[in-house]
Amino acid sequence: MEPFTEDHSKLLLSREWLVKVDSQTSTPYLFKFTSSSVDLTACVLVTDTKTTWAEVLTSNQFARRWRMCNGLPISSIPDSDSEESWRDRHITLLSLAHSLGGFQELTFEVTKPTLGDLAFQLECSNWKWRWEPTFLGPKASAEILSKHLIMPLISVNHLAFSSSDVLGDLNPGDLEKATDKVGRAARRIVDTHIRNALSRPRVATTLRRMTAMFNFLPDLPAIITDAGMPDLRAPVAEMPSPKITAREAEQEIKIKDDKMVPSRESTPPPTKSPQEDSATESESEDVAPKQRALLASPSPIHNLRDLEQPSSANPSKDVSPALPSRSRSRTKAPASDSDSSPIRPNKKPKNHEESDEVDSEEERRRRAAAIKSGATAKRGTRQPLKRGGKRF
Repeated sequence: MEPFTEDHSKLLLSREWLVKVDSQTSTPYLFKFTSSSVDLTACVLVTDTKTTWAEVLTSNQFARRWRMCNGLPISSIPDSDSEESWRDRHITLLSLAHSLGGFQELTFEVTKPTLGDLAFQLECSNWKWRWEPTFLGPKASAEILSKHLIMPLISVNHLAFSSSDVLGDLNPGDLEKATDKVGRAARRIVDTHIRNALSRPRVATTLRRMTAMFNFLPDLPAIITDAGMPDLRAPVAEMPSPKITAREAEQEIKIKDDKMVPSRESTPPPTKSPQEDSATESESEDVAPKQRALLASPSPIHNLRDLEQPSSANPSKDVSPALPSRSRSRTKAPASDSDSSPIRPNKKPKNHEESDEVDSEEERRRRAAAIKSGATAKRGTRQPLKRGGKRF
């Protein structure tokens, strides 16, 4: 048995589909047959619209099968011319049997295959014939079905819906012209032809309803003639609020509480900068003019400081030279612990400092009155002023 090739498929393009039904399984089979009187070969293509089978017989294979099916001697006729004429007549008879008129007269029966994947027997009044085609494979089956069945049906469907005349009422000549016109347009631009053939609302909905009816759907879709234009604008998507778990909510509440009630340990103690020290010095220099006049007279102030100095002071320090004017101006303010040491945070000032200031002010007034009256106080030796070191 010869393989089925593309050349055999092209020979079958101009052949019509023949139909036989297996009465036992109610399966329809579609046939295409072609033969050649030149090399005396025969070819058949069979499909059930899902799978395709094919068989190709040479001249010798055809003669041997015919003799086997009809109970004739298998040996050929000794005369070659007579044998060739015999084969030609029987191939012609088989070709006539595989026509639209002759195929209806044959009986059809599916039998058990012995050589191929499928076997069926055709029988007439005085002769019999047997086909045993083989499976062509899924890829070849799809290509053959598309080229031989699906695309021609789409074009004929387009012709039926686009024609203004009823195809059943047209004569063969007019029907051929209409078919050729549609076929030429479909051959030039296949994609546009399929789009125009199946995109019309009437055709598409009719095909949809037929599909639903054929597959026993309870709700049959309606056939429409105008599809309309739907609104294809995308809806505005709302941003969903983020989901907060219970654990995250507790952490946020804890953070807010920590911000509202700060810890004492977290606040650093205020430190006194060098600028504050310089500010105290400048404040001591900005004394009122009357107080400067009082402080300019060294006798009462130094007498008071002499009294405060311990009795065991070194006498060598009494004869030391006077301090510079700048240092003297700085020492004119009453010395106190609060001037020499930085102010510590969160502590109230001591009350005795305020009393010292009041006493010193009264002492100054008393001494100023004594100076005006002419009374002089005994002046002692000048002692160097002791100041606390600055803290940075």
